[in-house]
Amino acid sequence: MISGLARRLVREELLSEEEALESIEHARKERVPLPVFLFSQNRLDSRKVAQEASEEFGTPLFDLSVVNKDIFPKGVVDQRLVQKHYSLPIYIRGNRLYVAVSDPTNLHALDEIKFNTGLSIEALLVEADKLQAAIEAYLASEEESLGDALGGLDEEGLEGLDIETIDDEGNTDEENNAEDEAPIVRFVNKVLLDAIKIGASDIHFEPYEKVYRVRFRTDGILQEVARPPINLGSRLAARLKVMSRMDISERRIPQDGRIKMKITRTRAIDFRVNTLPTLFGEKVVLRILDPSSAKLGIDALGYEDFQKQMYLEALGQPQGMILVTGPTGSGKTVSLYTGLNILNTNERNISTAEDPVEINLEGINQVNVSNKVGLTFAEALRSFLRQDPDIVMVGEIRDLETAEIAIKAAQTGHLVLSTLHTNSAPETLTRLLNMGVPTFNVATTVSLIIAQRLARRLCNECKKPADLPAEVLKEEGFYDIDVPEEEISIYEPVGCSKCNGGYKGRVGVYEVVRITPDISRIIMNGGNAIEIADAANAEGFFNLRTAALRKAAVGVTSLAEANRVTKD
Repeated sequence: MISGLARRLVREELLSEEEALESIEHARKERVPLPVFLFSQNRLDSRKVAQEASEEFGTPLFDLSVVNKDIFPKGVVDQRLVQKHYSLPIYIRGNRLYVAVSDPTNLHALDEIKFNTGLSIEALLVEADKLQAAIEAYLASEEESLGDALGGLDEEGLEGLDIETIDDEGNTDEENNAEDEAPIVRFVNKVLLDAIKIGASDIHFEPYEKVYRVRFRTDGILQEVARPPINLGSRLAARLKVMSRMDISERRIPQDGRIKMKITRTRAIDFRVNTLPTLFGEKVVLRILDPSSAKLGIDALGYEDFQKQMYLEALGQPQGMILVTGPTGSGKTVSLYTGLNILNTNERNISTAEDPVEINLEGINQVNVSNKVGLTFAEALRSFLRQDPDIVMVGEIRDLETAEIAIKAAQTGHLVLSTLHTNSAPETLTRLLNMGVPTFNVATTVSLIIAQRLARRLCNECKKPADLPAEVLKEEGFYDIDVPEEEISIYEPVGCSKCNGGYKGRVGVYEVVRITPDISRIIMNGGNAIEIADAANAEGFFNLRTAALRKAAVGVTSLAEANRVTKD
């Protein structure tokens, strides 16, 4: 039975009943509104159809041609919905969005737009031909805006990328490639690819009141790379949330997710994604987790020869505790994973508790800590000890309970690796004591402490010698670092096409302290961090400042960079 607009067109003898039925069927198959189908087939004048629809449904006819198309609110409605429902946002007044449609009875379209935007929807009836032309211009302008925003982002190699998402249980799901031509999808993919190519560690999508910016953290420093139109911010956040399997309808609380991007058949990059509701929208930060960084090998990390030897000797012990310390972003995870890779053999049972697991290591049992379900570091450790472990890694010792279980594991024939957030190796020991760990347990269980920072490495293509007077070298401490004066060769950054402001990559700066009998006695006697540091210095262990100056003295990094990462 014919109803609605088709019935009126038949009644007005603009269509026969057979033509009406046929048009309804074809419009349904092509998934377009009836007025759009009639216009595309040149069966009826769009103006006449719109007038009949206006009278049939009591909806005023809006003249789209008198509206300045430059003021259409871009980025408010997902481009996919504009194309799917032939519905175009015209303007916003308060919390109400006015949408141009050729079929006001398509309530499903209006409801979906309302859900997507969170706004009340008011339908404006327009002619199908004018609506189609306006939609084409609107989509073209959005793509052009995104093209401008891409700036220097590299499109080369984008084709053939395979985007996958990972849920909390580790299940993956390929994205629908049919949508890959959408400007928002292409923009996000280009940003991710370009970040990987230049070796960025983090990507920041940041909304502000008048601008929206995208920044990369490269070699520890944030740099702006693009400024998409501010009205696309919500769509960029929604796209990233879809890729990360987050709840796109929830914008009031932070969320976490993961993305996997296949670069080649044998290489994939993981992204750890976090959203944060801010004053002007959701900020999204992606941490780039490259599994290859965990397989660099200990020689590539920047240890001095004797420091590397101490680390390898501690890894070779059947029991004890190795602690890695430093601020967020100082490379602690890579140091730990490098050690785990050395230990990872068929003869050993290795278990790790992490929050979250950043890089998947084959052959190692990795557990995601989740306080929401009661799986804390302490609970994971208790379970590990019931599963015949040889080596245990705890992502971070945060409280006395975790510290006590980790120390008990180290005292009962297990090698334990973990991290703390302290500034130096001596402070790590006092932090454990301040947590409430007995001095005897600290002195007899901890075997090695590594405090570290990451300094930017000078570009070998453009660095130049720095002319520093002797008094500056003395003041900075270069004459106290066990490097002959005639061998000190300090360089400074210049900048070229192959680097980032004179720097390319990063190198670790390490303070590696073995717990010797003398240091153990100081701990047992209740000594403080200063006394432990003096004892470590007397034993010949470099502190962070000395290690950084040694890197600068041989031209690996600059004096300015050594000061940035180690000078208070």
